[in-house]
Amino acid sequence: MMWGCDQGMGWMWLWGPLLLIGIALLVLLAVRVIGCGIRGGYGPGGPDGPGGPPPMGGSRARQILDERFAKGELTADQYREQLKVLGEGR
Repeated sequence: MMWGCDQGMGWMWLWGPLLLIGIALLVLLAVRVIGCGIRGGYGPGGPDGPGGPPPMGGSRARQILDERFAKGELTADQYREQLKVLGEGR
């Protein structure tokens, strides 16, 4: 009694290549995910994405100032004073 061990063995050769393809796809996915997280500055990602250009009408200095104010590092008076220094105060 062999319990059918010899039936279907013709497809066993397929598991090796499928396993290798699956591992290669996982490695490729990991490289792309990690690679996009490391790359900064201006690059792919569109205007709304993390690698996009700064918004129209605003400088990088203004963005940093806005971020510091949002984090609570600057008071409202300090924020307005720095806007005047940047020439963007009203």
